[in-house]
Amino acid sequence: MARLAFVLIFSLSIYFHFMSAATAATTSTSTYTNFIKSSCSTVQYPALCVQSLVVYASTIKQSPQQLAQAALAVSLARAQSTKDFVARAAKFRGLKAREYAAIKDCLEEMDDSVDRLANSGKELKRAGASKGQDFQWHVSNVQTWVSAASTDTTTCLDGYASTALNGRLKTSIRSRVLNVAQVTSNALALVNRYASKP
Repeated sequence: MARLAFVLIFSLSIYFHFMSAATAATTSTSTYTNFIKSSCSTVQYPALCVQSLVVYASTIKQSPQQLAQAALAVSLARAQSTKDFVARAAKFRGLKAREYAAIKDCLEEMDDSVDRLANSGKELKRAGASKGQDFQWHVSNVQTWVSAASTDTTTCLDGYASTALNGRLKTSIRSRVLNVAQVTSNALALVNRYASKP
């Protein structure tokens, strides 16, 4: 009987230990998710911001730098994916001269955007290790490059504004580039917020 009581008490103590650990993990995840939601409430596309960043909550925690870093990584990944799609589209047969020209121009813009976003991610890491004027210099570079990447997506979208370009290919490219433009806009807003840290 004493042995049964010991096993029962031991089992219950293990159960409560794991339950408290699970509750603490859930509380942390909830806190991290709330930080992302709160931060994303200030950007132009808040729902997209939360949706694209919440999967990184355990990495971001409550760090404005990690939040901006993750936003840049999302923007870079989507820009690279879009660039790859546009590159494949340039090889389609039967493209009209205007379609091909718009695709080639967009490919150049997306290539520039990928380079700028990749450099921005590296530069933001340098900013995190800097203070004072060095911090401001690195962050200023990031702001300039992300802003330029945003302009690249706008320029690409402008190439598809003509009604002479229609069809599924135009729609597919526009929707992908628009998504890159939106996540890049969000990333810039989060970088700006990080830049204003005390």
